[in-house]
Amino acid sequence: MKHLTKEWYELCQQTHLHFGMRVHSGAQQMDEELYLRLYKRKEKEHVKFQRDVYNVDPRFMLEQDGAVLVRAEKFISGDEVSEEDTMVYHMPAEEREHIEKLIADYDSRPPFDELGSKQEFKSNLEWSCQNKVVQLPKEINDLIADIRVFALGYCTKEVMQQLKKQSKINEAQMQLISKEYREAQLAEPIPEHIRNQVHFHDCTVTELVSDSDLVIRFDTRGGFTNLNKITFIAPEIIKQEGNIVGRYWLYQELYCIENGYELHMLFDGEEMSELIIQCQDIVVEEE
Repeated sequence: MKHLTKEWYELCQQTHLHFGMRVHSGAQQMDEELYLRLYKRKEKEHVKFQRDVYNVDPRFMLEQDGAVLVRAEKFISGDEVSEEDTMVYHMPAEEREHIEKLIADYDSRPPFDELGSKQEFKSNLEWSCQNKVVQLPKEINDLIADIRVFALGYCTKEVMQQLKKQSKINEAQMQLISKEYREAQLAEPIPEHIRNQVHFHDCTVTELVSDSDLVIRFDTRGGFTNLNKITFIAPEIIKQEGNIVGRYWLYQELYCIENGYELHMLFDGEEMSELIIQCQDIVVEEE
């Protein structure tokens, strides 16, 4: 990747460092009693949320069958909706069957595992403490008296100010790189049908087959497209970091080369990976 690199993606995650944080006067110093009190408060919130989610009855999903849907542009405009702007959604049999399976699983589910939920909260907090140390600049880390309290969402007024300041710096840098990327992509003489079709954001790779051509297939349920297959004609792999099957597509950069195209792809999963392929042509389709 030339622009939307792993470092750029990490920067994107650091443009709202202050979100979810609250100023607490007790965060100025190490205070075990304060930490334990805040821990219990946040643990209780976590367990309640997990229990509420666990107890959501999937039968509500059946209410979609027969629902009247309004065209998005008409809904957004706020104009009067006519019958021509609506359609009745009829649930496919396979979707109903899937929901009925969820209902059966819900009705036979065991009691909510409160102890497991508490252990999950503990593990998440430990991970967050380690991640915050790596994520934050040293100047901010040095201002934090207890990283555990910070990971629970509490900090001093001074730290809050520094978080907001750093967030603005990160946002400006992220936007600058994004602007350079957009300008570079617009300058590439790529046919519109290819430019418009090579978008698999949040689609999961289900298969990669390499022969005379290279084919990648996707599960598109998490994405924004129904196109689930991309074929690289006469490909040459320039860079490949690990196995991309099971990972999901984040971003791409597409460039013209002398005899075709060069596609840079960034994937995420257990860890981020990059794949760069040169080819004579690109075919995107729905199987």
